[in-house]
Amino acid sequence: MQEIFEAIKKSAKKIHQAIIHEDFGYCEGENCSGEQQLKLDVLSDNIIEEELSKINSVKILASEEKSDPITINENGKYLIGYDPLDGSSLIDVDLSVGSIFGIYENSFNGKDLVASAYIVYGPRVELVIATIKVERYILKNDDFVFMEELKLNEKGKLNAPGGTQKEWYPHHKELVESFFKEGYRLRYSGGMVPDLHQILVKGGGIFSYPGTNDKPMGKLRRVFEVFPFANVYEKAGGFAINDKGERLLDLNIENIHQTTPCFFGSHYEIKRVKEYYSKGKQWKKQ
Repeated sequence: MQEIFEAIKKSAKKIHQAIIHEDFGYCEGENCSGEQQLKLDVLSDNIIEEELSKINSVKILASEEKSDPITINENGKYLIGYDPLDGSSLIDVDLSVGSIFGIYENSFNGKDLVASAYIVYGPRVELVIATIKVERYILKNDDFVFMEELKLNEKGKLNAPGGTQKEWYPHHKELVESFFKEGYRLRYSGGMVPDLHQILVKGGGIFSYPGTNDKPMGKLRRVFEVFPFANVYEKAGGFAINDKGERLLDLNIENIHQTTPCFFGSHYEIKRVKEYYSKGKQWKKQ
């Protein structure tokens, strides 16, 4: 698997340079989710596909930017699902963006995810790898240098609530407001990678992207975004669940672009999510 991580590092360096130097205007078409693609989305996708296609152990690649997975090597062991440039719409205002990778065996179901990684392109470039533990690296002089092992505390101080607020369910709105009443600080940029990275580095908190009136199944994709970060948070001592209180990595997929409501956080925050969503079930029955 180490050769996969080396390919990810090479991709990160190339994407970092592309972000600095390339045009970040929009393409004419949309991706399979109906989102308009930036030229950097397409370029990042091509960079990652090129690097990972060189690895004999890679069997299948699935990208958020492509409708269907592609077979690289029939005899390969690993299936890789990735979001080449998460939060790319933030680039024109110079906010941090990232790339997300999930490494699977046998299928793209949550139980078959064996490792994950993500990259943050911000004031500096960082790489986080989650295998049996979560390790943080920083790009220095063209090499990724180990910084620290990341661990979540029992309770955090940051609250990152996603989704359109006017479409939130009442119990979710109460949940979010309850954290603010406790003194939690709002930290939400609109980019999944930098927001979840901040909570992880700062030791804890809650990131939520719920089901809403307009998107009952949420917006974030299981294979490319949700499962990889669920692995990161669990390996760091945290939790990752859906709106039913189910462990995200116990979920299966029906299609490669399937979404799910999701909550990532420390023990205390996830316990609170379960309490408020249990109330939500009762309200719906009334």
